[in-house]
Amino acid sequence: MHSEEKDALVRIFIGENDRYDGKPLYEAIVLKARELDLAGATVLRGIMGFGADSRIKSARILGLSTDLPIVVEIVDTPENMDRLMPFLDEAIQEGMVTREMVRVVKYRHANGEHKR
Repeated sequence: MHSEEKDALVRIFIGENDRYDGKPLYEAIVLKARELDLAGATVLRGIMGFGADSRIKSARILGLSTDLPIVVEIVDTPENMDRLMPFLDEAIQEGMVTREMVRVVKYRHANGEHKR
């Protein structure tokens, strides 16, 4: 069974070494999203990329980087995303945030049971 709705998708592009309040920035963002009771957050670690400084960051053996690209994705209502933005403004020193409206298809088990 599924339902459809329109929500906001926020993608946060940062570096693996970025920190906030003594912890990895991606971790601080996920913990803040949970504190705000957002629907969920996913952290993706890139294997290659570059940012505004144009320096290539790669996980290849010969070009091993300790600062790989990180993308945090969060989907929730636009109103809930508005509650997250002040924290991102404070926490992100260098990076990029994109925000767009998306069509969300949610799949849920009927009565908590998985049907095959």
